[in-house]
Amino acid sequence: MLKVLRRDTPGLVEVPVVPGWGLPADTIWVDLECPTREEELAVEQALRVELPTREEMADIEPSSRLYQEGGSTFMTATLLSRAGGARPAEAPVTFVLTNGTLVTIRYVPIRAFTVFAARTEQAPLVPSGVEALFGLLDAVIERLAGILEDTALKVEESSVAIFEHEASESFRPLLTALAFSQSLAAKTRTSLASLARVVSFVALAGEIENDKDCKAHLKALQRDVQTLTEHAGYLSGNVAFLLDAALGLINIQQNGIIKFFSVVAVVFLPPTLCASIWGMNFHHMPELSWTFGYPLALVAIVCSGILPYWWFRRRGML
Repeated sequence: MLKVLRRDTPGLVEVPVVPGWGLPADTIWVDLECPTREEELAVEQALRVELPTREEMADIEPSSRLYQEGGSTFMTATLLSRAGGARPAEAPVTFVLTNGTLVTIRYVPIRAFTVFAARTEQAPLVPSGVEALFGLLDAVIERLAGILEDTALKVEESSVAIFEHEASESFRPLLTALAFSQSLAAKTRTSLASLARVVSFVALAGEIENDKDCKAHLKALQRDVQTLTEHAGYLSGNVAFLLDAALGLINIQQNGIIKFFSVVAVVFLPPTLCASIWGMNFHHMPELSWTFGYPLALVAIVCSGILPYWWFRRRGML
């Protein structure tokens, strides 16, 4: 899908690629979402720039992700996608600044792009590709901040649930929620680290290098990214603590269960021994001929069970 934002037209407009197609002269942003090869070639021909392929975008080497070529600046960041779903994913997104025009390439839906595209439908309009890039970066950072805020609220709910947990309830839902929060925080931190490299590198672009306002905006973005990275690290540490606390409470519960069964086994061991002795039915067993032999055996069995219980209780083991 190929969408274009023009200087005098609010909002992204989907454009079909036909023979002889070319970009309008006032184009400031070209958004390629899951583009076909024909769309990629059309944009390359119109802008006279070679766009990275999907395989090249997936490379992790900094030289493959951040570079300048032919007066154009290429930046690939790893952004979080489907954060609100059951399986958040990390995906590469490429930003290209060339001759004042911004080109973005992505193969997954990114909510921040949708939010910024909606903003372009309202005044004031985006005046240049550089402003479009800054607007996108702002939207991405805002989205990551929102994700961290939602994750922090869920972690707080899990914290309260862990320390108010009833013994009869299972810890499995809490552990699952904490594991999801930890995974989401880690992926968010990865995206922030990737964005930090992009924000630092974009200052080398010719359209930005000598612009004081752009430099000031970049410094603000860098501060935001650094602050959110620290918050993501704190959140990950908090989740790790809660996981340890939950596992500790699980161990306490399991120890209590094992302790109960151990005590029960010890308490019933003497009565079992007594019953085994008098259950042997030897002919020369004196108690068999006594009048009170049977009551005596019952009393001995009961006492042999009560005495171990009393001893464990007195020692504070129950």
